[in-house]
Amino acid sequence: MIHIKTPNEISIMRVGGRILAEVLSEVLSKIKPGVSELELDTLTEKLIEEKGATPGFKRVKGYRHTICVSTNDVVVHGVPTNYRFKTDDIVGIDCGVFYKGFNTDMAETVRIQNSEFRIQNRNEEDEIDKFLGTGRIALREAIKVARVENRIGHISQTIQDIIGKEGYSVVRSLVGHGVGKMLHEKPEVPGFLAGSVENTPKLLAGMVIAIEVIYNMGSSAIVYANNDGWSIMTQDNSLSGLFERTVAITKDGPLVLTKR
Repeated sequence: MIHIKTPNEISIMRVGGRILAEVLSEVLSKIKPGVSELELDTLTEKLIEEKGATPGFKRVKGYRHTICVSTNDVVVHGVPTNYRFKTDDIVGIDCGVFYKGFNTDMAETVRIQNSEFRIQNRNEEDEIDKFLGTGRIALREAIKVARVENRIGHISQTIQDIIGKEGYSVVRSLVGHGVGKMLHEKPEVPGFLAGSVENTPKLLAGMVIAIEVIYNMGSSAIVYANNDGWSIMTQDNSLSGLFERTVAITKDGPLVLTKR
């Protein structure tokens, strides 16, 4: 069953989403060489609680952390470890906030830069910058089509076309989702289109969905890693990227709830 939110519920989720966006922005600013994944996890929990909210992921049965950290070839659900970041690592942070009975969900992937080694006046994107830029574009364009009377398939097709055009691979076994009182609700929001757009759910005012762009630089194939029961990585050890926002479908167009 797809849950339609009331305007008041969306307002609550918008506050929670703003808390999440503010926290994630601060956490991302702290990612630099020498910082560990676990240090980021501790910081994120502290910041969320200081703002009067609860870490959403710690409410997931069996998961003990506030964030998932996807470093380099880790795709999603990366359990934070003592690994300390290095220059040119790419790091995806996925985080959820639970606020007044509702969840919001958000992820961003960044490249670690060290100004001491940064090439000045570089005019062209290198391969990693292009890879991450493609994911950001795919998310932005997918949000634009999250409109009343469009369908989930319009979102899926948009992500698939942009990612595939650059030669990258959408991960097909991991998808976006509805979000609300539960972290994961119906409908599923794939980053690829299987079949026709007309056979996918229609977008209705009051729906709230987490749009996710989950993609690899190489093959789309994934495997479980680290024997922790959570971390998923690319089968071919290629780099992976993750971008996500919680979006409400309104009669006036898409409303990004995880926004500062």
